[in-house]
Amino acid sequence: MSAPTPEIIEAVSFIQRNLHESLRLNVIAKHVGYSPYHFVRKFKNEIGISPLYYVSALRLDKAKRLLVHTNLGVRDIGLEIGQQSLGTFTTRFTERVGVSPGRFRESLASAEGHLQALQRLQKWPATRAAAPPINSVSGTVTAGSPFSGVVLVGLFSKPIPEGLPRYGTLLSGSDDFCFLNVAPGTYYLLATAVSWGMEGKDFLLPQQTLRGRLKTAIVMWPFAAVEGIRLQLHPPKQDDPPILISLPLLMNHFLLKQRNW
Repeated sequence: MSAPTPEIIEAVSFIQRNLHESLRLNVIAKHVGYSPYHFVRKFKNEIGISPLYYVSALRLDKAKRLLVHTNLGVRDIGLEIGQQSLGTFTTRFTERVGVSPGRFRESLASAEGHLQALQRLQKWPATRAAAPPINSVSGTVTAGSPFSGVVLVGLFSKPIPEGLPRYGTLLSGSDDFCFLNVAPGTYYLLATAVSWGMEGKDFLLPQQTLRGRLKTAIVMWPFAAVEGIRLQLHPPKQDDPPILISLPLLMNHFLLKQRNW
């Protein structure tokens, strides 16, 4: 995935400024001087997802903000982002955020408790493999500056952090990771970091959390191992796709797994 060119950065800015409009593909393409066909190819190559999928992701991200910051009903929020059907909105939100709109709104009350429970953990699972076994993906996640908190890292089916990762874990700060028994397929390595003491709404709506994504897809072949990955976290950039998956949900899944071990 190449660095975004000025034309694509302008397209991203245009989409963000006009999210309340219908945003047809030909309108976005014309704004930056491309035919729809060439614009889709260029946008997907540089951002990782198609323009209209990016629009859809931004609108679901807006729905998350409305759920946290307003008292609007779920149906009204769906209408606000252009979803006429309550059922379609609820299904799409649940698939890509990991919980229903109602549960997402309710999770604000427990989000900080999950983070505090993680901070109190005395022992974290071993993340370093002496010799990475077959069917594994391993590497290191680092922050550019001293960081104290939890890093959420996962292998996703698409180059955007939405839905539950196919394989995922939490790390206590910058650390190694190793995913075992990874099925053959194509994956995208994505991560974000939550500082200790961060307020619940700030990682329920992760606009400013550090994040990182491997620029190239990981292709896992049968009986193979992918190792030595180095993923550098960075402050959010304008062209980063929104983090749709509920971070408190991932925290809670991790905590439950530790209790069951």
